[in-house]
Amino acid sequence: SGRLDRHEPARFHTLSGLLTAERRGDAIELDFPATPDEPAAAPDGLDEILGARVVNFRSSRFDHLAELESEAIVRGLRPDFARLKSLPVRGIMVTSRAASPGFDFVSRFFGPAVGIDEDPVTGSAHCCLGPYWSRRLGKTEMTAYQASRRGGVVGVTVMGDRVRLRGRAVTVMAAKLIAG
Repeated sequence: SGRLDRHEPARFHTLSGLLTAERRGDAIELDFPATPDEPAAAPDGLDEILGARVVNFRSSRFDHLAELESEAIVRGLRPDFARLKSLPVRGIMVTSRAASPGFDFVSRFFGPAVGIDEDPVTGSAHCCLGPYWSRRLGKTEMTAYQASRRGGVVGVTVMGDRVRLRGRAVTVMAAKLIAG
């Protein structure tokens, strides 16, 4: 809306610590703590729940991460949401290397346990996906595509224990609070 000086970051004090948002050209860049993934045993029947073979399974403190064989498989998934809802996590990130030019990896995020069958573009998931793919691809600057119906491009920069996410934003609602 032009209320923030172009050279000043917006600062948000949150339960995760200080988060900032800055303009970067025509994008907005957000600075978040990374969410590390760890090796874990996949839940029983996960391949059947997703409808695809999981080639690598990891878990973070919030979500499961399932790497699949290809972008086409990630895009074509039709998971069993009722069974996904029973998993004891917020959601599941499914991902693969990208086959589409201009992208490093693709993903989708399913969170029926928190009332969201599929989130269109999930910043918090990329705080885990960024470091995961950074290790796998040997790079710290990546471009990701979240392949939901709406879809979205996310620029990802991994900087140690921080992840910077870039994307475009559109104002969908504005409100004014009036003190009584």
